[in-house]
Amino acid sequence: MYQALYRKYRPQTFDDVVGQRAVTQTLKNQIATGRVGHAYLFTGSRGTGKTSSAKILAKAVNCLAPQDGNPCNRCAACRAIDEGSCMDVLEIDAASNNGVDNVRDLREDAVYTPSQVKMRVYIIDEVHMLSISAFNALLKILEEPPKHLLFILATTELHKVPATILSRCQRFSFRRIGAEEIAARLQFVAYQENIDLDDSAARVLARLADGGMRDALSLLDQCASATTGELNAQRVYDCLGIAGIQDCAGLMDRIAQRDAKGALALYSRFYSEGKDLGAMLDELACLTRDLLVLKTAGNAGLPMLSGVADDQDALALEKRFTAGELMRILEEVQSCAAGFVRSASRRMDVELCILKLCQPELSLDAQALNARLSRLEERLSTGDFPQPAPQTAKQAAPAAQKNVPTEPAKPTEAEKSEPDEPASPAEEVPLGFWTEVAAAVRKALSPPVSGFFAATANAPVQGAVEKGKVVLRCANTFTYELVNKPEILSLVSQKAGAILGRRVETIAVDQLAKPAQNGPMERLLRFGRDHSEIVHIQE
Repeated sequence: MYQALYRKYRPQTFDDVVGQRAVTQTLKNQIATGRVGHAYLFTGSRGTGKTSSAKILAKAVNCLAPQDGNPCNRCAACRAIDEGSCMDVLEIDAASNNGVDNVRDLREDAVYTPSQVKMRVYIIDEVHMLSISAFNALLKILEEPPKHLLFILATTELHKVPATILSRCQRFSFRRIGAEEIAARLQFVAYQENIDLDDSAARVLARLADGGMRDALSLLDQCASATTGELNAQRVYDCLGIAGIQDCAGLMDRIAQRDAKGALALYSRFYSEGKDLGAMLDELACLTRDLLVLKTAGNAGLPMLSGVADDQDALALEKRFTAGELMRILEEVQSCAAGFVRSASRRMDVELCILKLCQPELSLDAQALNARLSRLEERLSTGDFPQPAPQTAKQAAPAAQKNVPTEPAKPTEAEKSEPDEPASPAEEVPLGFWTEVAAAVRKALSPPVSGFFAATANAPVQGAVEKGKVVLRCANTFTYELVNKPEILSLVSQKAGAILGRRVETIAVDQLAKPAQNGPMERLLRFGRDHSEIVHIQE
């Protein structure tokens, strides 16, 4: 019968335990010097070697020929414990034996001397699952056990163990195993099992294990069974249904470009390939966390990265975001992932999340506004704005003489109307004309200018057709200076002409600096000025 890799390669000596040298060396010294305690508490995250170390300790205290604190694994006692036939070494699951009656039975049996080995050992796994009454029943024998009795408690949730239990045990904390140590162990196991494991695949599996050796071996077992030939990183991604380093970095790159169309297309490919949406969001959150660490700590944060993306890719992406934007992305992704439990359509939730990430203007909450302001502040401080196209000599000469931006061509005398004449009626244009033009222009431009052409009522730029021309009314002088560029005006003319079916000219107007000369308010002000002059003359 096939045996899982994590069972087949379970450590048999303290030297085989990976990444827990501080714990194993202390236990070896205690056994070698004969200073073994009566109760131990092993705590740490899953898959770090707590139960394995407990079994090794049980063998070591009963071994007939210990070797420098390690069990020999050849004597009758070691073989009986490995085979599970030793009645004096008992492993108890506290999750299913958590009542006070179970502990009372244990306490009654513990007083009897061992029949096969030197010490009777009780290994209580997941001890935090015991009830309060069971803990109280365990206290007395745990404090003053017989000389032949040894308790080894193991738990992943130390905060649930009462202080009265903690004070009666020697506590050993098992740390998360480093990715490099896990990858080295995976290469050893792969060599023993004739698995062609690539270094990149070993690093991916080590990262996904999150510090647990058992998880890493289980993932290796799964991936090795699903494919033949060399097991590389891409095959690991395909087998486990996750996006992968390049795809995750590509999605973040589109978010940086505010390319909602490209981000949704990439996500659609993930969905059609059967990628796990929860794992994809987790990778995106880890990458955002890495970028935030680099943004805060610089190159000193490289050792703290999770490995979701290569160091060079992470450094390149970090420069394209502000800290406020990264905080907003992280909160949006975590909020979307948390809503999966009660979601009716996970696909729609992720699509809405991606749209919010690519277009911050869709959200009016404080986090989105802070992200947009931080991006604007950074660009103003660095001057990182799109540069205008080079002008010809004829275009540059008037601007150089006046030291002002080049103004669009003034209307001819035939196009001018008398000041007191009513404004000509607006030209009939298709319904939703400016919405279509703004959307087309927005796709063709890059931030920050593209953000001015939002199809909303409060957008910085509003357009309309007046006297056969497309007039762009800018909310302020700053917007006017960025929009009033030949290449932008030409782009608007091209998109508007495609919708109207004819060639059309585009001009930009600064509403603050250049108010309408023939509007009702201007005529009223002009009348007031003229009337005051007449009164002054009569006086």
